[in-house]
Amino acid sequence: MIPKDLRRALGSDPGGVFYLHGEDEFRKGEAAAALVAAHLDESTRDFNLDRLHGSELDAETLASRLGTPPMMAEWRVIEIRETESLAGSSRMRDLLLDAVRTPPPGLALILVCTVPARSSARFYRDLAKMARSLEFRAVGRDDLPGWLMEWALERHGRTLEAEAARAMAAGVGSDLAILAQEVAKLDAVAAEGESITMAHVEAAGTRVPRQDRWGWFDLVGKRRFPEALEGLHTLMHHGESGVGLTIGLATHMLRLGVAVHGGQRALESALPARQRWLARSSAAQARGWTPAEVEEAVEGLLEVDRLLKSSPLADLHHLESWLLARMCRAEEVA
Repeated sequence: MIPKDLRRALGSDPGGVFYLHGEDEFRKGEAAAALVAAHLDESTRDFNLDRLHGSELDAETLASRLGTPPMMAEWRVIEIRETESLAGSSRMRDLLLDAVRTPPPGLALILVCTVPARSSARFYRDLAKMARSLEFRAVGRDDLPGWLMEWALERHGRTLEAEAARAMAAGVGSDLAILAQEVAKLDAVAAEGESITMAHVEAAGTRVPRQDRWGWFDLVGKRRFPEALEGLHTLMHHGESGVGLTIGLATHMLRLGVAVHGGQRALESALPARQRWLARSSAAQARGWTPAEVEEAVEGLLEVDRLLKSSPLADLHHLESWLLARMCRAEEVA
């Protein structure tokens, strides 16, 4: 039986050809391992599992492996990494596409592929169309906290609090394999039934920055502009770019705009799945803004973006000016 989290894309029946592609090597590897485990029993696994690399394969070996039946089991599994290395050989392409069209009985063929950038080769399109295909796009920076919360719940049955997830994403970086190891470490630290909190993150020794970008966006959203000014210096000191912060902050202000006009439910509907955890806090922040203030703030950020790309002044100067303008406007209203 195909693992539950893969069934929507790949179906529930075992066997056939699975095409796992995209930029995210970690999640492709996890999916491939789950498919192997779903098809093979431990007692006969060694007889029925071939793990191959496309860069080391020749046509004769591939044809032989594809034609080998299961031994003392229902399924035989062939996992081919670096499938893109086979695209240059017409013989290799034909062997794989024939297997896709007419899967050999008792075979589960798992093709793990990273399509070369800007490639328009028909081979990849045919695999995606005819095989049981699932694309693993890279998890974007803004999606990392949501992915961490999702991973902790699905893999460990733990609730990972948003503050802890944000701190991990800011402190550890975007390597999902390392982040997954950190979640496993936190699962061991937390008592049974506990949610994973910032206290657990700190107790486990995970490097936590004094200021993370998501917390900084919240300071602005909560109109705590003096603290946001101080936090801006910290973020820039730790390597954040003016353009990156401006784009992220503009996105945050647009979220507030959706919530100002439509409330939390409208924002939840508009957000990508891995960012829906932001809806509650963003809706709360939105209550402190008027539609006109959000519009003015976004227009100001568009100007900041233009200046960042054309002005000789430091990035910090332009973002400071934007924050100071918000402070002055808030004082005028008060």
